[in-house]
Amino acid sequence: MSYHHNLISDTERLAAFYEAILTNIEGVVYDLGTGSGILSAWAAPCAEHVFAVEINKTTVKQAKKNLEGFKNVEVIYGDASKLSFSKNADVIICEMLDTALIDEEQVPVLNSVRKYLNPNGIIIPYGIINCIEPIQCEIEHIYYEENDNPKNLVLGDPIFYNKIIFINHKHINEIYHQSLNIVIRTSGIITAVKITTFTLITENSICGPTHMLNPPLIIPVEKLNVECGDKLCLDLHYIMGGGLENVRANIAKIC
Repeated sequence: MSYHHNLISDTERLAAFYEAILTNIEGVVYDLGTGSGILSAWAAPCAEHVFAVEINKTTVKQAKKNLEGFKNVEVIYGDASKLSFSKNADVIICEMLDTALIDEEQVPVLNSVRKYLNPNGIIIPYGIINCIEPIQCEIEHIYYEENDNPKNLVLGDPIFYNKIIFINHKHINEIYHQSLNIVIRTSGIITAVKITTFTLITENSICGPTHMLNPPLIIPVEKLNVECGDKLCLDLHYIMGGGLENVRANIAKIC
């Protein structure tokens, strides 16, 4: 249960979700990927009914124990993307988040469950914004940056390359593939690119990366010597929910 302990110890992440739940919950709520059940516990006092769904059998047992005092919370063991719900949702809470939504099931689950959301319903979180920047860093495989490790030197301005608002999409394209233009600001050797994801908890509140909420993702690329002012093309490809092993990043100078 150490992973869930780390989740509930991330006070910045929890404070952001607590505020969103406190001000937006009503009617029927789905808490998809409920984990230990803390978000369902916050939602229950203002909700008519909460469906708390969790795919991990051990975690479901803990959630049932934590939520047994709430008569309007129904803990369900199963894959949220394959379930049928008896009531449509007024609010969907789905905190299956990961940097750029690559290594968690947020997008596949929302694509499946979105049909159960009432016309004026809302989704928490509201969306995500991704940015990417070229860096110099000694790594051999993909890393999450934690406490400024691995050490890296940023060589170009961040590019805000992708914004997804969950409520606007009946279906989110799970495949991301785009060519991005980068301008170098500091001479050096590009060895990687770094993706940073900002989470829109609601339409009017944003949460930057925290220890347990979308830490920056560092992706190695073929080494490239660069000078200030160089223009580069980055070809970036990944499948949201497809896992880190599917990420592809290639970079080259624009002549």
